[in-house]
Amino acid sequence: MASVLVVEDDQFVRSALIRHLTEASHTVRSVGTALEALREVAHFRFDVVILDLGLPDLDGSEALKMLRGITDVPVIIATARDDEAEIVRLLNDGADDYLTKPFSVEHLSARMAAVLRRARAAAGEAPPSSLLQVGGLTVDPLRRQAELDGVRLDLTRREFDLLAFLAGRPGVVVPRKELLAEVWQQSYGDDQTIDVHLSWLRRKLGETAAKPRYLHTLRGVGVKLEPPQ
Repeated sequence: MASVLVVEDDQFVRSALIRHLTEASHTVRSVGTALEALREVAHFRFDVVILDLGLPDLDGSEALKMLRGITDVPVIIATARDDEAEIVRLLNDGADDYLTKPFSVEHLSARMAAVLRRARAAAGEAPPSSLLQVGGLTVDPLRRQAELDGVRLDLTRREFDLLAFLAGRPGVVVPRKELLAEVWQQSYGDDQTIDVHLSWLRRKLGETAAKPRYLHTLRGVGVKLEPPQ
């Protein structure tokens, strides 16, 4: 069973996908726009996203790039477009697979299973690592879980990656360029991406930029995580 986000504006196609995936015992959430999809992945964990390209507010190819800025969840493109050059570009931009409409539910199930196998195999390749402890904050990189004062934190994948990276370097000021390279796997990017994730992370840690407890931003230098004074 997987947690699936369906991003599809065609109500008939959307309903059919929801019915099929639910019958296959998957947990399904669905939206009809790119902005709704971005909000969903920012606040909920998903195992896979099925993304249509012809969305009413933003082309799916742009939505894919924005999704990749905040999550590494596997994305399967589902669209009527069949241009080979575009398929190659989408795969290079971070899509994990591509389905051309119309497709059968059996075909979708097989592609989903393959993508999920690859994602779970990649997660299983991570070497065992010990718990990271910073004050009342505990981060388990192997299980990808974090707790604050014994309470489990509900983090997106990218939020967890950011927190774990900083928790592995307590008290060290990490430059934004290093965060982009290590957490987002990008050699360059928009600082706003980091700021947005720090804001979400602070909210879940029960703090603000004006009154930080764990996360401290040094303007023009970088970010550090340290236990409250």
